[in-house]
Amino acid sequence: MSAIAFFDLDRTVISINSARAWMSRERRAGRIGRREVVQGLWWFGLYRLGHAQLDDAVHAAVATMAGQCAHTFEARTRAFWDEEVQTTVRPGAYTALERHRAAGDQLVLLTASSLQLGRAAADHLGLDAVLANVFEEADGRFTGRAREPLCFGDGKVHHAVSFCRAAGVSLEDCTFYTDSFSDRAALEAVGQPICVDPDRRLRRLAEARGWPIEDWS
Repeated sequence: MSAIAFFDLDRTVISINSARAWMSRERRAGRIGRREVVQGLWWFGLYRLGHAQLDDAVHAAVATMAGQCAHTFEARTRAFWDEEVQTTVRPGAYTALERHRAAGDQLVLLTASSLQLGRAAADHLGLDAVLANVFEEADGRFTGRAREPLCFGDGKVHHAVSFCRAAGVSLEDCTFYTDSFSDRAALEAVGQPICVDPDRRLRRLAEARGWPIEDWS
């Protein structure tokens, strides 16, 4: 029976925060205003300082998408990946993916990013599955709501557990790679937690727990 290797996306597999890059792209295209960009950066700043839950920012962002054509959003997201994101995949990510692929492990993206961006990443990297935030649709248009639980924090554990059950794999046989302290619950849930270029809080936790720390630059 194969094991599963779960991978975070932002600042783990890729070197950037894709949400920030997406906001900049949308601002340049005139699809969002300066106010939305400032609000988004404010949320991310509070989150990185540990003063906010990203759930609130995700819900607020998804609400603004109500009525948008899902097909058009998918196409824009693919173009975003091709033009701005795929070149930021870290060298160490390719190495880790090949290592697990050679071992016969399933390769699964576990990310707070959108399912659309996750699919683009999975196609480029040859991943087996994507667990990400899903925007609800009705008649081909977004409703302004995201499927619960969000794929963030404890929600990542929920989605990983569900995937493992369906695959007949124990979390003890799984690896999870991430850079973020916000993924602490998922790191604690798997048998092999690995911290990739971790943020300050995660580095302190990893050193206290004896978790491996890898440099993928």
